[in-house]
Order: sequence, then structure tokens, then C-alpha cells
Amino acid sequence: MGDMANSSDTSTTETRAAAVTDEEAGRNANRSTTPSSEGFKRFIGSGWADRDETLPSAREQASFAAARRAKVSAAFPGQRLIVPAGDMKQRANDTDYPFRAHSAFAHLTGWGSDSEPGAVLVFEPTADGHDATVYFRERAGRDSEEFYANPAIGEFWIGARPSLAHVAADLAVATRGLDEFDHVVDAVDTATLVLREADASVTERVDHARIRFAAEQALSTNAADAPFSIEVGASHEPDGELARVVSELRLVKDEFEQAEMRAAIDATRRGFTEVIAELPRITAEVRGERVIEGVFATRARLDGNAVGYDSIAAAGPHATILHWTRNDGPVVPGDLVLLDAGVELDSYYTADITRTFPVSGTYSAVQRQIYDAVLEAADAAFAIVKPGVIFREVHAAAMQVIARKTAEWGFLPVSAEESLEPDNQFHRRYMVHGTSHHLGLDVHDCAQARRDMYMDGVLEAGMVFTIEPGLYFQPDDLTVPEEFRGIGVRIEDDILVTADGAENLSAGIPRTADEVEAWVRGAGH
Repeated sequence: MGDMANSSDTSTTETRAAAVTDEEAGRNANRSTTPSSEGFKRFIGSGWADRDETLPSAREQASFAAARRAKVSAAFPGQRLIVPAGDMKQRANDTDYPFRAHSAFAHLTGWGSDSEPGAVLVFEPTADGHDATVYFRERAGRDSEEFYANPAIGEFWIGARPSLAHVAADLAVATRGLDEFDHVVDAVDTATLVLREADASVTERVDHARIRFAAEQALSTNAADAPFSIEVGASHEPDGELARVVSELRLVKDEFEQAEMRAAIDATRRGFTEVIAELPRITAEVRGERVIEGVFATRARLDGNAVGYDSIAAAGPHATILHWTRNDGPVVPGDLVLLDAGVELDSYYTADITRTFPVSGTYSAVQRQIYDAVLEAADAAFAIVKPGVIFREVHAAAMQVIARKTAEWGFLPVSAEESLEPDNQFHRRYMVHGTSHHLGLDVHDCAQARRDMYMDGVLEAGMVFTIEPGLYFQPDDLTVPEEFRGIGVRIEDDILVTADGAENLSAGIPRTADEVEAWVRGAGH
């Protein structure tokens, strides 16, 4: 498939490389020591072994990505579509955050953690669909100064980089040098769409090009008949339609995606087990929560790309804070630990699991009472999952249990039935978040989908989402007895809708109170 690749223009590439080098040099001009003599340039550019140019077979997800592109193509006949991967984001001076390509780009190309920053997927309209091309900056030749002097793409700095031909074969898609993307921008018309959130610089270029095209049309024809135009950086409804389509495309996971979800969950199970095994060290440290975070992050890096989101390692009253990610507190025997974490694979598919376990290996009477109520809510939600059910009904099933339990305990000013009425919802004081969200390439996947496809959508086989009820009693909440205050419990599982029901993909991670206690005690605590 090497014939899919096209050579980039060397002079333009060198111009771009020089610009990047100048930018980097501007941040650190006072400490640059890169040799610049002609003798050095000749010497460093010679004496290298030949590269292995053997092209790989297409990766497993290439055929699935092609099928996804075909669906996007069918939704936008005759329109040019631009889906950027995004670029590096500065963290401090000359250091950047680890690069992660935009999820839509990864979904439509099959490129994951090995994606190249600044890459762009373009759907060019044809008579019978679209030609898809990935534009990216290929490796620098060893006769180029950027090979050793450009810290953004130089192989001396960041390691080996792929050629156009290599990526074309690997992804089974046409590739071109990023400099040739200029020709795409030159051809942009007002029908061209861009995934706006992926790369602000690409979006700005497309906005300017669409405005230019509209202005040219207005000058050459009756202005009243000119195509629409937009302001640079403004919201643009047709672009929103592209974001919606690529988001809804991920609602139902294909065979490859389901396998990746299983693998991510299995890696997450290993991470949780390793955290349990480290409890003696965790309780010995002043910032024990950070030991939990670090142990899990190590597993995520060993089995995948990274954590799928900032891990929540919340001990004691921190467990009542829904998005506690500072993770700087102690882990004390007698308290509970709420660990919400997930491994993101190199394909970017991530798990999202929560378990709440007793540090000492035994729940207190009140802790078990709360835990069992949350488990009952989770099981009630899971019991109704099957094709044809409305997504929001999963949340409603869990809330019936939460309302009933908090009413039985005397925490509500009304009955459970009255609290469940839309104008009341008093039980939600103790669980303000939703029960479920779609899961996949993003931990909160399909976020741009329409409400009637998401919250009001009908469940289909192949959908993957969480079920994660909880109860959180703040330390200063005077509506509950003192023994409940400062306790937070959440149980979260990842669910696959099957042809006739559902499968709890994370059922292999201990869930019941007895199982969790045995899990912790089995690690020697």
C-alpha cells in the first residue's frame, strides 16, 4: 500500500521546520549551544546506516476505521470535511503536555497513541463519495538540520518518526506531507466543514478561507446570491453538524471497539488489585492517596497509554467530593477509600471503574449499610438494561432505590414516592450526579450527540456505558446522623448492551461487600 503515499515538497517542509525551530529558539535563545559550522553539518549528516523501509501490514483497526469514514462520507455528500488531530499544548516554557490526538481523529483513522501532532484527516468530495487523506509532518531526512536541531520533530530529540509510506500502509489510507495541506485550505469553500474543537489554528485558517471564498463570490456575482459566511472564531452551525455526526457514530461500538473495552477493563482490574496489595505502604505515607494514584498510574503506563482521566483516590471524607483529584490526603484504617480510575489503552479506549473499599478490610455497620444501598441501586439499574430501553430509564431505576433508602433512614422531608416527583427530588441531595454516561474513546463519550440519541436515546446492542450510583454524606451535613457524615460510596461498572440484555464487563472486580472485604483481607490486611 506504499503507493498511497505522496512525497512532500522539501522546500516548504524546510520552511515550516525553520519556523518551529525559531519558535523553540526564542524560548531558550540564552542557552542554545547547537553547533552551526558547515563542517559539523556535513559530519552529522553522514555515516548513518540505511533505514529499514519495510512497510507494515495494515493494523487491525484499519478496516473498522474505513467503515466509519464511509458512514461520515455518506452523511455529507459533496462537502469537504476537515478533522484535525490537534497539536502539542504548552505546559511551561519549552515543555509540552503529552500529546493525545482528538478522539474523532483517532476513531476515523485508527491512529492512537502513536499519532503525529498536527496531523489532519481530510475528506475530499468525489463523484461517488470522498477520498480520505491524512496530512502530517513526516520524519526529517538526515541531510536536514531539523534532524538534530528541531526539538519538536527532530529524531535526535523525540526518537524515530514514521514516513508517509509507512503510515499509509499502517492505516490503509492515503497520506501527504503537511505542507500540502496548504492546497486544501486554498480550495476551501463555504460548504467545507471543520471539526472546530480539535485544533484552534486549523479552525481559524478554515474560517478565514470560507470568508475569503464568500467575499470573492459576492464580488463576482449578485451579493444577494452569495454563499453564507461566518466570523472567524464564531460558532458555526454546519460545523456543529459534523461534530454531532462523528460523535453519534461512536454510540454503538463495533467488534474491535468492544474488544478494546474488555482489554482496558482487564488492565484496570490489575491496577485496582495492585493498589490493594500496596495498602501497608499507602497507610504509612502522609499523602497515601498519592501512592494509590501512583500505583494505578504505573499499571496504566505498563498496559496502555496512560490513565483515561485524572484518577480519584479519595479516602475518608474526601470520598464525598465527587471529583476529588488532588489526592493529597492520608489513608487511615477505619475509613473507606473511593477509587475511581481507568486505564486508557494505546488505542485510546478507556475503562471507567469505581470501587469503595475499607482500609482495614472490614466495613463498619454504617459503612456497610450505605454500601449495600448503593449496590442495590446499581443492580436495579443493570437489571433493566436491554435493547429498546430508553437510556434515561437506567438512571430512574437507580434513583428509585436511592429515594427509598434515604426515606427509610429518615433523611427526606417527604416520602420516597413524593421525593421522586420532578418538582421535589430531595434524595438527589445525597447523589447529585447522573447514573450513567457513554464510554469509549472518551471517558464521557459521544458528548456532542443529540439528546434524543443520548439521554432520550433507545439502547442498542453494542452500546457501552457506565452504571455508577453513589451516596455522599458531607462532613457538615446536618440532615443526616453524625455517624453517616463524612462517608462517600460509589460503585461503578462498565456495561455492554447485548442482543437480548446486558453484560457487566467489570463484574470480575469484586463488587459485593463480602467480596470486597475478602479482596482486601486476601492481600494481607
